[in-house]
Parts: sequence; C-alpha cells; structure tokens
Amino acid sequence: MAKRKPHAASIRKEDTATVKDVIDAMLKSYNLSKKFDQTTLVSTWNKIMGQGIANRTTKIEVRNNVLIVTLNSAPLKHELNNSRFKVLQLLDKEFGKAVVKDVLFI
Repeated sequence: MAKRKPHAASIRKEDTATVKDVIDAMLKSYNLSKKFDQTTLVSTWNKIMGQGIANRTTKIEVRNNVLIVTLNSAPLKHELNNSRFKVLQLLDKEFGKAVVKDVLFI
C-alpha cells in the first residue's frame, strides 16, 4: 500500500509562529506588555492572594507602577502593610518578573 501525500494545509511551514509568540511580539512592539501584565494582576488578585483577602478587598488599581489595594478590614490592612515585601515577592513569583514596584494597602 502506497503512502498518501499529506494535504498542503496540514504541513507546517518552518517560518510559522505560535499564537502566543505573535501576541507577545505585538504587545512588545506597541509597548503594551507592562500594562497588560498590570491588568492581568488586577484580574487575578483573587487567585493570587486567596479567597479570604479577596473577600475583604473592595478596590484594586495600578497607578504609576504602584498597586493600590483598598481593604475593608483594618487588622488585615495592618498585617498586609507589615508584610508588603512578601506580597511583592509573591506577585513577582506568579508573573516571573516585577509587574509593580510597590504595593499600598489603604
């Protein structure tokens, strides 16, 4: 039995790129990588910090490379302010790079 020649559409060309690579290149070329990472940080805050902290978070925003988190619990605010650098390390570990320079809990 002779082998069939594969259809032209099923053959991957050498100069093709993955969708992820193309999107990353586009974000980099338009200088949107940092803003994209910051937006992703805000949207994944619940997953990163856990449900307990997420339930007490009322607002999250990034201004001038500073993550500003508004909390409705004074003891939690105090505790997180004391462990600010641990939170920054956790964020850096999640993204594999520094997304924000500082975190402010108010």
